[in-house]
Amino acid sequence: MATCIDMAPTGSSTQPNPRSHQSKEPNNNNNNSSNHLKFVSFCRRSFSSDNTVSCAATTICPTRTVATTSESRKVIDYGEDPDEDKIDLWLKMQGEARTDIEEEPILTSFYLSSILSQNSFESALANHLSLKLSNPSLPSNTLFDIFIGVLTEDEEIIKAVKDDLRAVKERDPACISYVHCFLNFKGFLACQAHRVAHKLWSQRRKVLALLIQNRVSEVFAVDIHPGAKIGHGILLDHATGVVVGETAVIGNNVSILHNVTLGGTGKACGDRHPKIGDGVLIGAGTCILGNIRIGEGAKIGAGSVVIKDVPARTTAVGNPARLVGGKQNPIKLDKIPSLTMDHTSHISEWSDYVI
Repeated sequence: MATCIDMAPTGSSTQPNPRSHQSKEPNNNNNNSSNHLKFVSFCRRSFSSDNTVSCAATTICPTRTVATTSESRKVIDYGEDPDEDKIDLWLKMQGEARTDIEEEPILTSFYLSSILSQNSFESALANHLSLKLSNPSLPSNTLFDIFIGVLTEDEEIIKAVKDDLRAVKERDPACISYVHCFLNFKGFLACQAHRVAHKLWSQRRKVLALLIQNRVSEVFAVDIHPGAKIGHGILLDHATGVVVGETAVIGNNVSILHNVTLGGTGKACGDRHPKIGDGVLIGAGTCILGNIRIGEGAKIGAGSVVIKDVPARTTAVGNPARLVGGKQNPIKLDKIPSLTMDHTSHISEWSDYVI
């Protein structure tokens, strides 16, 4: 299905309000019009008298460009299968939202307020997180202002968010679409809230950062200290019970399952938490304790307790964890485990375990 987007003029000095059309004031969903279901039609929120762009309904665009009286429209054809790294995730999510509305009209109001009435990816994320993390004494409007301020000023955070979104879609077979992950996967949402909290922590706004950490822990059951450093392309699969300490560092393209702890070994202060290299896979129920390093491309089996360094491209399993193949000549992995999500291939090489 093609999606048509009105390309508004860029010369106007009037800027859209990032808080406009939020969830408490969604588009009127009582209008039984096909334009809600057949195409995306966005306009700037305000215009000068000589800078008006029509939002009139139209049919699905059969070609890539359609001439109109005031503007040309850019058309994204989702019938094709473009390179996932090159597609515009925001436009893709809008198209997926409209498809979901067609399948489940009862969710029209939810998708309109969460995705289709938002004027940007950043606004949608800030709105969704603020609603999730708000409570009676911490209004969503206050949280929205915090989130949108950080997300719009730091392009690296948005790049990391999109890399995380792609990572979930590529590695988790339970993820049916980008918009599904964006709205419903608490591991993804907890990670993005942490990115905002970490930015505030680095700006010495520690009280506010710790408040966000607390709300994420209460709402998503994910406890990541705002001082922890996290790379791009992160998958927190299921995510319940994940704990990450203050001085922990997680590299790029890391996959972590539920009930994983990256913790300290006692009351010592200073640099006291694990350092996780790029491409590492950490199985469910694992504890990695102390200022140790898990090398790039390593795999930690489910339920392991790791208290010593793990070399790159090796597998550690057990309590306490041992290297598959032995310490002197460990078996080297030939694929990146965080991308393959292979949790069990080491068993036949390490154990004669049978049922």
